[in-house]
Amino acid sequence: MAGEDFSRFAELAPGFFFNLAVTPPGVDLQTVASNHSPLFQGDDRALPVGVRAMSSLAVEFLTSGGVPRVP
Repeated sequence: MAGEDFSRFAELAPGFFFNLAVTPPGVDLQTVASNHSPLFQGDDRALPVGVRAMSSLAVEFLTSGGVPRVP
């Protein structure tokens, strides 16, 4: 994640990363393919958790009044 452009965007607006584990049960974490590999296997059971987490964060941010802009 450190190589992404996200840090530049976060200089202008609040932001952070969080990870959601999507490795299927029974797959060895030491040998599993990374998310940029054509062999990547995601566990769709993580989707409801991720959607709920992101939705909750967005609603909480919006109802808090947000963060004031810095000139």
